[in-house]
Amino acid sequence: MRRDAQAVILLLVGGGMLRLAWTGAYLDYVKPYAFWLIVPAGVLLVAVAAITGVQAWQDRADADDGHGHGHGEPKVAWLLLAPVVGMLLVAPGALGSYEAERTGTVVGAEESRSNYPALPDDVDPVPLTLLDYAARAIFDEGETLEGHRIQLRGFVLYDGDEPQLARMVVSCCAADARPVKIGFEGDVPEDLAPDQWIEVVGTYTPRQGRDEINGELVPYIEVESVTPIEAPDNEYQ
Repeated sequence: MRRDAQAVILLLVGGGMLRLAWTGAYLDYVKPYAFWLIVPAGVLLVAVAAITGVQAWQDRADADDGHGHGHGEPKVAWLLLAPVVGMLLVAPGALGSYEAERTGTVVGAEESRSNYPALPDDVDPVPLTLLDYAARAIFDEGETLEGHRIQLRGFVLYDGDEPQLARMVVSCCAADARPVKIGFEGDVPEDLAPDQWIEVVGTYTPRQGRDEINGELVPYIEVESVTPIEAPDNEYQ
């Protein structure tokens, strides 16, 4: 591949990484701690692109001085820019209901635990992550949830005709993302759309279902209110 093509590709990839870090869009792909890996990598690629570009210019100048013209090289190498440019212009968003509906809940992969810390009595409702609520509901049989109003935030997916609340959980990056799912009991709005972000306030119910994908338990929440919200900057847990 021509050096100038290498320089442009390195510049686009490095610049794209820095852009993702600057805008916060990197959170659609990796955990927040990866910011401190993405930035140095992006800076390094941009620096290498600059060095490669200078070397390409010097090589071409030497060739012109020695022969009166530069060597012809295949222009097909520039086609390698197409996927890079496409990635930068049409970057996919965070995983949502489409993937969650086709992936088994992550809760079954959690180790069964006990002695969950008590929830505060002076906070009402108590905000919990979906994973925390699901673990307490399944492994602790709701003991620490009883007597508390709970606030959950996630996006809507559908298990058949039944809406559920979900959020993708990642260990490292979007490639290992799996959903945690919560079913609804009680009065739920009929106009909930897939991928719509909502805030649910409710109370613990012992009702549980089974995930059709992997057969693991899916806890429910007795719904008190449902409020549409904006998607958070970091859509993963």
